[in-house]
Amino acid sequence: MHDLPLPSPFADAAPNLSQSELRETAYEILVGACRSTVPKPLTFVSHSDPNRGDRRNPSASLYRSLTWTASSKVKKKLGLRTAWSGNRRAATTGELMRVQMRVSEVTDTRVRRALLRLAAAQLGRRIESMVLPLELIQQLKCSDFASEEEYESWLRRNLKVLEAGLLLHPRLPLDKEDISALRLQHIVHEGLEQSIDIGNGSESMHALRSAVMSLAWRALGGSVPETCHWADGFPLNFRIYQTLLEACFDNHDETCVIEEVDEVLELIKTTWVMLGMNEMLHNVCFSWVLFERYVVTGQVDNDLLFASSNLLAEVERDAKEMKDPFYSKSLKSTLNLILSWAEEKLFAYHDTFHDGNIESMQSVVSLAVSSAKILAEDISLVCNRTRKEADTSCIRKLEKLDSFNSKHVPKQQDKVFPSLSVLARDISELAFNEKAIFSPILKRWHPLSAGVAAATLHVCYGHELKQSVKSVTELTPDAVAMLMAADKLEKDLVQIAVEDSVDSEDGGKSIIREMCPYEAEAVIINLVRSWIKTRVDRLEECVDRNLQEEVWNPHANKECFAPSALEILRIIDDSVGAFFQLPIPMHAVLIPELVSSLDKSLQQYVLKAKSSCGNRNTFIPIMPALTRCSAGSKFHGVFRRKEKLQVTRRRIFHHGSTIAESSFGLPQFCVRINTMQHIGMGLKVLEKRTISRLGNCKSTKENGTEKGLKFKLSKAASVEGIHQLSEAMAYKVIFQDLCHVLWDGLYVGEVSSTRIEPFLEELNQCLKTILSTVHDRIITHVITEVMKASFDGFLMVLLAGGPARAFTLEDHVIIEEDLKLLTDLFWSNGDGLPSNLIEKHCTTVKEVLPLFCMDTEELIKLFRQLILEMYGSSDKSNLPLPTTSGQWSPREPNTLLRVLCRRNDDTASKFLKKNYNLPKNRNH
Repeated sequence: MHDLPLPSPFADAAPNLSQSELRETAYEILVGACRSTVPKPLTFVSHSDPNRGDRRNPSASLYRSLTWTASSKVKKKLGLRTAWSGNRRAATTGELMRVQMRVSEVTDTRVRRALLRLAAAQLGRRIESMVLPLELIQQLKCSDFASEEEYESWLRRNLKVLEAGLLLHPRLPLDKEDISALRLQHIVHEGLEQSIDIGNGSESMHALRSAVMSLAWRALGGSVPETCHWADGFPLNFRIYQTLLEACFDNHDETCVIEEVDEVLELIKTTWVMLGMNEMLHNVCFSWVLFERYVVTGQVDNDLLFASSNLLAEVERDAKEMKDPFYSKSLKSTLNLILSWAEEKLFAYHDTFHDGNIESMQSVVSLAVSSAKILAEDISLVCNRTRKEADTSCIRKLEKLDSFNSKHVPKQQDKVFPSLSVLARDISELAFNEKAIFSPILKRWHPLSAGVAAATLHVCYGHELKQSVKSVTELTPDAVAMLMAADKLEKDLVQIAVEDSVDSEDGGKSIIREMCPYEAEAVIINLVRSWIKTRVDRLEECVDRNLQEEVWNPHANKECFAPSALEILRIIDDSVGAFFQLPIPMHAVLIPELVSSLDKSLQQYVLKAKSSCGNRNTFIPIMPALTRCSAGSKFHGVFRRKEKLQVTRRRIFHHGSTIAESSFGLPQFCVRINTMQHIGMGLKVLEKRTISRLGNCKSTKENGTEKGLKFKLSKAASVEGIHQLSEAMAYKVIFQDLCHVLWDGLYVGEVSSTRIEPFLEELNQCLKTILSTVHDRIITHVITEVMKASFDGFLMVLLAGGPARAFTLEDHVIIEEDLKLLTDLFWSNGDGLPSNLIEKHCTTVKEVLPLFCMDTEELIKLFRQLILEMYGSSDKSNLPLPTTSGQWSPREPNTLLRVLCRRNDDTASKFLKKNYNLPKNRNH
């Protein structure tokens, strides 16, 4: 990564001074400060002297012998690496500084010569009470230089230094109308444009000294200053001090701090009194120097960044006690640049840092946090601004995936969906990489570092997803893949946020609230439900259409069930098959909804298919009013019997025509019953096929999915349909189709001449039709229903057959014989219904028949007893009329009453006349 040129907090300190001019000025200040600390008079030492290492009258610092310790304390403290050099480059600290600052021996000799003259002329005067450039100008002449041009250049440099320190960046605010300032400005400009005579006694020198000293010794509030101010104004002092500190770097390895850094820094600190520095400002400036060197050398030596961070940590501890506005200005200028650079790096930390340089990230974050704290900024804002990089990375990834996105090319969703799927996977990888590599570092300053990153990435992707979801109208593979990738991404990000927030006060709830759910799975589920509804709507339309067109023709196919059922089952099977072709991962979750919806539609088919077919009560005739018989109330004469026979034949012809024209005739009933059976069988096959499509996985059985694959409603409806249709058909056959030979014919008139054979003949034909049409699996059930209806019909003829029937005690033999013929028809010599089944359903008939051979007096006595038991009446002359329950029984009063009504003797007739005033039969 290539950086833009790094700005400097001191860039405008001396705009007219070159780097070499600054070094010479800094060196002059350093030498002056060091000589000022010497307790003994200074002595000139020539660099040409071969014995200069002898250090006569040595300075406590400038001429101190270099010490070669095992390691530098400063380096150890700051965490800087050690690089041992095989050769000593200088014998003294002063000589080392000259070399490090690239100052020639000639220049060094001239500076020390001038300082010796100054010391001789102003014995005992300390350097902080002097304006060094002014004194040097006065002590050095053109003759001290190799040429006049060199002298003029030197003079102009010092004039520019005076201008910078006293006019451009004064320690104390300067009044624009200050006469001394205007005079100095004039002299400087004149000196820079042309040669001026600045001799000791010259007028120019006198004017210069007057203006300089007036400006340098200014003080606030009229107080007398202890030192003069000419190089301690910001940012000039920092720029000069920076130049001195740069001498700490090896001239041959610009990223390496020299081993003699301890001695060098001790020497440099002697300039504090002149430059207005202190320990904290030193740390700030040295931190900047280390930081700047790290940046300008390609950001390869993390030791420099680490050392800079360590120094700022010390500044942070001292900054609370800082009150001086000058210090505040110095700090703010420097730290803002460091913070700005650090934030820029952190804002792009995914591109800046990696496994190979991750240690440097910790230093960068430390720099940013320390700077923010010192500047009294909220460090959480720093970390949050850092977290914007997650959003930026997300957007960059989206842009790299394709040259367009859903906002710009909304119609090309076939390309956007795959891009978003890839983006989701990339962001998930980015998030886990964030958690593993970056968050452990950022977590030192932001306790929810990984969680905030996850939330940021979640919001970023969510914005793109929201735009695309609007265009998802069908379950295409690309759309589903995108939604599932989004769902997985969301689960990954939430997991990261939750795990990162376990120890937080709210358990990560605040972070999770920021993550507005994608609801990608819900989108898929809604689309599936919409798909299911479309299929079900089509099925319901098909149900209605097919039922309207269905004729229930037994010849429609060899299995004698409705083609519409076959079509409905095929549609259901196709729908289930199409469902498993949907490119979704949650078939097991949603298949119960599909089955349930299809089940309801099929249930409606079953219900509609049996509707209007009636039930048992639909075909049972209304019972005639109760009447009484008397002896001789039989029908007599051949004419009457022939007339009755003709009527019966006419009814047979008429009724036969009605059946042939009806869509609810016996064959049609059989087809409907078969249809119910076929649906039940088809559903079992469909259920097995559905389970097979799901796969017999353990999870499917454990979570109860198989239970949701049952067509419970339609299966129950089909079973109930078979029962209802069988019963309705049986009662229709007995009470409607065979009404002419049962209700209108059996035992009408002479019992012996109107027996059950005609009814059995026609019933046998109906049974043959049923046997040839109804499915084998349900034939027993259907025939049983017909048998039950036959027994009910037989009993109703005997008990509720109306005034056309009258029985004597002798007729019970014929009745029992007819019942035997009826049961034999269903037994069919062992080829019909099981005898135990026949016996079960004819129990009521057999229990009632003995009443027809019971003596009338005994019958009346039993009837009275049962009435008293039921109603508790003690008034034997006024017995209550029992209600008709429809449940015939020898212990049921209404059953006995009806036997008495049909008893053809005077005793029964008188009893009924007396107690109930029942009328006689109209056939008398």
